[in-house]
Amino acid sequence: MAARRQLGRVRRLVVKVGSGLVTSAATGADVDRIETLAAEIAAVREGRQVVLVTSGAIVTGVARLGLGGRPRSIPEKQAAAAVGQSALMWQYDVAFKRHGLPIGQVLLTAQDLSDRPRYLNARNTLTTMLRLGVLPVVNENDTVAVEEIKVGDNDNLSAHVAALIDADLLVLLTDVDGLYTANPAEDPTARKLDRVDAITDEIRQLVWGRRGALSVGGMATKLEAAQKATASGVPMVIASGSEKRVLARLLAGEPIGTYFAPKADKLAARKRWIAFAVPPAGRLLVDGGARRALADEGKSLLPSGLVGVEGQFVAGDVVAVVDAGDGHEFARGLVNFDAADLGRIRGAKTREIEGRLGYRSFDEVIHRDNLVIV
Repeated sequence: MAARRQLGRVRRLVVKVGSGLVTSAATGADVDRIETLAAEIAAVREGRQVVLVTSGAIVTGVARLGLGGRPRSIPEKQAAAAVGQSALMWQYDVAFKRHGLPIGQVLLTAQDLSDRPRYLNARNTLTTMLRLGVLPVVNENDTVAVEEIKVGDNDNLSAHVAALIDADLLVLLTDVDGLYTANPAEDPTARKLDRVDAITDEIRQLVWGRRGALSVGGMATKLEAAQKATASGVPMVIASGSEKRVLARLLAGEPIGTYFAPKADKLAARKRWIAFAVPPAGRLLVDGGARRALADEGKSLLPSGLVGVEGQFVAGDVVAVVDAGDGHEFARGLVNFDAADLGRIRGAKTREIEGRLGYRSFDEVIHRDNLVIV
C-alpha cells in the first residue's frame, strides 16, 4: 500500500492540462472535456487559489482553419494560435461561468520570465488576480513567440508559474497515469512509480519518448518541470486527466499518479530566477578544485579556478558553470565581469586582477550569493 500523501494543506494549486485532454484534432476545443475539467477545478477551489496552465491553442486553431495537421512554419503556427486562443478561452469562460468562477487570460513568453522586472510584474499580476477571486488561465504566447523567446512547452511553463507564485502543489494532468519504469504501451512488466524523491540519473533514464502528432510535451519535459518545481519547494504530481475526481482525490491524499517530493532546502525566489528562468549567456569552465569549492563548500568562484570562457556576455548576465573535466553544467550564476575581461584574468590570483585589468571592482567571478548549484 502506497504511503498517504500530506496534501491537505494545499492552498495555492497550479494545474496543467495538455492538448490531448481539452482538444481533439477534428473539433479543436473539446466542449465536454473542458466542462468536466471546470467542474473538477470548481470542486476543489473552495478555500484554495487555483491557476490553470493550458495547452491547445494551436490545435484549436488548426481545426478552425481546416489546415488538416499541425503547421510547420512559425507564421502558420502563430496564425493558428491567434485563431485558436480566443476560441479556447471562450470555451473556458463558458464552462467556468457555470460554476460562478471568473477567469482571466495570461499569455507569457520566456522573455517575460528571464527579464527580472517583467518576471516580477507577471508575479504581481497573477497574485492580484488570485486575491480578487479570478482563476488565471495561462498559456505560452504562441502568437508572437519565436525560438529565441519560447519556453517551448507548457510542462516547464507550469513549473515556472508554480515557482513564480509560491504554489503549494503542481499537478500535471496528462494521458498517462504517472512515471513508469518502461513504456507501459510496449512493456507489460512496466511498473508505475508512486514517489520520486530526487531527479537522479537513474530516474532520467526511465524516460520513454511519447510524442503525439499534436503534442509538444513528453515525459522528458515533465521531469524537467519536476526538477524546477521541487527545487523551488513545490511538490509535483503527474496523473491521468481521465481519472474521475482526480484533483479531489489527490488533495485527499489518495496515491494517484507519481508524486515528486519537494526539496527541504528550497531555493529562494531570486535564486529560482537565476537557476531556471534565464537562459545562460555563456559558459565558464572550471577545474575540479573550483567545482568542489562551489558545490561542496559553498564558496564563491574565483579567477584562479577558471580555465575557460565561452560566449559573449557582460557583467550581470547569467552564465553556466561547467566542469572542464567532464563537460557537465553544475551551477549557474550572475557573473561580475565581461567575457573579454574574464579571458584576461583566467587562472589569476585575486591580487593579480588589478594588474591584468587596470581595475579591481570584484574579487569574485561569481559571488556565492549569486550562485545556484543545479
